[in-house]
Amino acid sequence: MITVCLGIMRIAIDGNYSGIRFSASHFIPGHDKCGRLHGHSYVLHLVLHGDIGENGMVMDFMDLKKALKDIVEELDHRVLLPGRSPGVKVHQGDEVEVKVGPKRYVFPAEDVVILDVAQASAEEMAIMILNKIVQTIHFTSNVHSVEVGLDEERGQTAWARKELRE
Repeated sequence: MITVCLGIMRIAIDGNYSGIRFSASHFIPGHDKCGRLHGHSYVLHLVLHGDIGENGMVMDFMDLKKALKDIVEELDHRVLLPGRSPGVKVHQGDEVEVKVGPKRYVFPAEDVVILDVAQASAEEMAIMILNKIVQTIHFTSNVHSVEVGLDEERGQTAWARKELRE
């Protein structure tokens, strides 16, 4: 009898090939270049580490892709603002007024998403998206960890990882 030990598997969703991407604008207060309002074509990636379950899979790709696409839909073609930045003052109404130092921006409310981050950086957005994925998806006990990667542009990816079980 031959026994095969597969160990922990890694499954990945590459947003480039799966169409899990969004375009949005943001700024990073205090940064020389990125302090100006500018945009990116972001791409979202997901990696799971785990054991193969009774159904022969670590997890169903379709469930993962749907959750990622829901997040992307919420952020696509929006102005992304940090909701917890002490240097960014946001006043919401029919319009969203933003004050950052001497700068003042006014946007239609439907064009803005206020993020639960201190900075709208790829790093903080990757953590925010990871937390949203962990809250949204029921991960079975065979999944050990989840990682989210967010490309600001090709070759520049911020990764966040969460251990689901020790």
